[in-house]
Amino acid sequence: MRYEIATLRVPLGGMPKAIAGVGSYTSGGGMHGTLLGCWTAEIGTLNRLIVLRGFDSDAELQIERQRLLDATNPFGCGDAIAEMDFDTYAPFSWMPPIAPGKFGTVYEIRTYRLKPGGGPPTSASWQAAMVERGKLSPLVALLHSIDGPSRITHIWPYASIDARFKLRAEAVAQGIWPPKGAPEWLTGDMQSTIALPTAISPLA
Repeated sequence: MRYEIATLRVPLGGMPKAIAGVGSYTSGGGMHGTLLGCWTAEIGTLNRLIVLRGFDSDAELQIERQRLLDATNPFGCGDAIAEMDFDTYAPFSWMPPIAPGKFGTVYEIRTYRLKPGGGPPTSASWQAAMVERGKLSPLVALLHSIDGPSRITHIWPYASIDARFKLRAEAVAQGIWPPKGAPEWLTGDMQSTIALPTAISPLA
């Protein structure tokens, strides 16, 4: 399984058109991949639409990626897209496939850069920590990069911003977070976005 996170920069006032375009594009025929999530950035770098899709293979993802890169009307959004960035990921082996569902009103999408060789120990430490951390709130995705710099991206849903702060503080107080040994593999380059699911998002 492969996952793509497409980040679309949208001019002011263009978000409704961009969301409608992505919805029509991903539900139409001839398109590879499955729409899993579609969020607007609320806290972080703004005027962004974040689109998560799943693919059965590298080949399928690359065909669809090239199709978008060559398109003059990508995602059917026209001038509602000013720029597109793509990140390609694979899931850690112990993570289940990302499944649509209603999990929260806000999502945190966070990316960490890893030091060389950081993938395997990061996977092991997260797997061990999630036994208890997962009891507090669900983890929708934990993905590792297969292009660009070595990094992981994880996606968490929460009932609210307040719930996010409360649950993370509780996890730290219980000593179950962060995953033991994981921070030593981080470079210190971290980015986090609080995002809101759109009406077309299967993850809501």
